Amino acid sequence: MSVPEKYLDFAISKLTEVKDTQKDNIQKAAQLVADSVEKGGRMYIFGSGHSHMVAEEVYIRAGGAAFVKAILEPSLMLHEMPNKSTYLERLEGYAAVLLKLHKVDENDTLVVVSNSGRNPVPVEMALEAKKLGAGVIAITSLKHSTTVTSRHKSGKKLYEIADVTIDNCGEKGDAVFKIEGLNTPTGPTSDTTGTAIAQALVSTTLDILVKKGIQPPVLVSSNVDGGDKINDQIFDTYYGFTK
Repeated sequence: MSVPEKYLDFAISKLTEVKDTQKDNIQKAAQLVADSVEKGGRMYIFGSGHSHMVAEEVYIRAGGAAFVKAILEPSLMLHEMPNKSTYLERLEGYAAVLLKLHKVDENDTLVVVSNSGRNPVPVEMALEAKKLGAGVIAITSLKHSTTVTSRHKSGKKLYEIADVTIDNCGEKGDAVFKIEGLNTPTGPTSDTTGTAIAQALVSTTLDILVKKGIQPPVLVSSNVDGGDKINDQIFDTYYGFTK
């Protein structure tokens, strides 16, 4: 079997594991988000480092729900400096400021994406959001998180705080695909399964709302005729300078 086949089979096996083991957790998480939307709240989503890509995946794109708002803090992403986000993710006190700036409150649900779930910023995101009365959903690797210690002063890890935890079914260390002759494993899966989970969460939330007679605004591709007009109206309503 070729390496492309082997890796794709490996990735598919992780997606299948998510489908088989996490569908109920995704449904529970979607109910939390739907409850927030009914109260006039939002689904906020946050990730640091590569996990920010999961947040970006469901934010302002074709098929994206207008109630989703990503917290994309530049200093915690990867485009400025390769190891900057790694160090800043370990600082305590950062998350509370971000939640205040984004005006997260008791009507909202916050999704925190962190493969290890051990670093201070994602842990504090969950803790501070709970203090604000918001619902908290974790997308994390339980195989990794349950075998490491927390780096936050509370001693807690993300999955221990969240109202609902969705396991991305990744292995400890994320990159575990082996190439013959290569000493270091490659082929991480957390973003592959993480983005699929995030899209499943949004889709399930939309299904819950529609079944209740609610028609939430959904963005369309800007590359189809009429898309700009639809999207501009959604942007003006949901993505201005207000919450």
